Amino acid sequence: MTTTVKIQPRALVRASGGPGYAVALVVDALGTGLLRPLLLLYGVSVLRLSAPATGIAMTLGAVVGLVCMPAVGRWLDRGARSTVVAASMLVRVLGVALLLAAPAGNVWLFATAALFLGIGNQAWPAAHAALVATVAHGRERDVALAGGRALRNAGLGTGALLVTACLAGGTTALQALAAVTGLAYLAAAALAWSVHVQAHPAAAAAEDGDGEPAPRMRTLLAANIIYVFCLNVPEVALPLVLVTQLHASPVWSGAIFVANTVLVVTLQVPVTVLMSRFSRRSVLALAGVVLTVSYLGFLVATSLGHGWGAPAVAAVSVVCTLGEIGYAGSATALVTALAPAHVLGRALARFQLSTGFGLAVSPAALTALAPHGPAALWGTLAAATLLSTGAVAAERDREGISPAATGPSRAREQGEAGTSRPGVVGSRPAGRGGGVSRRC
Repeated sequence: MTTTVKIQPRALVRASGGPGYAVALVVDALGTGLLRPLLLLYGVSVLRLSAPATGIAMTLGAVVGLVCMPAVGRWLDRGARSTVVAASMLVRVLGVALLLAAPAGNVWLFATAALFLGIGNQAWPAAHAALVATVAHGRERDVALAGGRALRNAGLGTGALLVTACLAGGTTALQALAAVTGLAYLAAAALAWSVHVQAHPAAAAAEDGDGEPAPRMRTLLAANIIYVFCLNVPEVALPLVLVTQLHASPVWSGAIFVANTVLVVTLQVPVTVLMSRFSRRSVLALAGVVLTVSYLGFLVATSLGHGWGAPAVAAVSVVCTLGEIGYAGSATALVTALAPAHVLGRALARFQLSTGFGLAVSPAALTALAPHGPAALWGTLAAATLLSTGAVAAERDREGISPAATGPSRAREQGEAGTSRPGVVGSRPAGRGGGVSRRC
């Protein structure tokens, strides 16, 4: 029997943590959208740092921020949910405060601010996924996670547009925008903490079995590093190819980025609902196939040269975005389905480590491959993604050989894939694995 899931806005809000938490997501997404392009501009324009120094500080902040993930995972496994989400926002408030306090030319204070912002950015996805997994279940949880991603992409796009509009105001406008971003994070932290969502690890451990450890998911984590490259293709690879190889107008890059954002915002939830009749692992493998096809499509499009090349790249980018939507709607959901409830935090932390690492290395990898020609860039991406897809699919086949070898986690994923009760998203907010405390 296939899972029937309907979309109702109120139910989706409940499954995502409630109205207060939904507002916190909106405010946080807008703040993050403001800060991503603002941070580089602030370092170069306001603090008068060199572009290389600014970029290195930002990269180090993102990478070193990953070091906090094991601690975040353990904190989540002690039952904290909304507290961890609020903490990830408060850390970014501190980062913005340091940014505003940094004098011109002080690269070390800028780097420290970037570090705190990196910690908050790395901790938030795992904390948010754990909170949603606590108040929702099954396919309702998957759609709630998809809704959160769509909302976040909308905030990122809106924030980037606001930063662009404020560039005409000079350094004063950038400083004011940074202050507004800090206040936005502070408000989001207060709203997230106010929902008071907490899990009960003891009850969860009793239900799942005390001896069941956190799943290592080596194949999934390794494949995720390659899959996550798709998130930087519209922002890094395509602008680079369009400008340096096809000598196209920068307008094409902007149009592709806007189209990517609009498609993710509008299609992430409907596509996740549509694919809910299949297992999450199957959807993840299908997303890998779509991404591979799109990379091969980019290889063909770039061979068309100036004139037809840019429109062809723009058309293929739609296919790439569909693969990205499939990946984003299934990967985190698969982790939450496979992990026992009492070690969910550590499983999500490991997944975020692989995601953060992939996002950190992908710009360097893409820019290193691009000068060697389209075959080196798109051929390598296609081969690596197809290999990752095959590994994900093969792991599913191995796990299906023996029911005894699947364990409770695999049985849970299989059961939720095709036998979840028909229902409406968020119709029954349920604690995952042993209960949930919630005071709104």
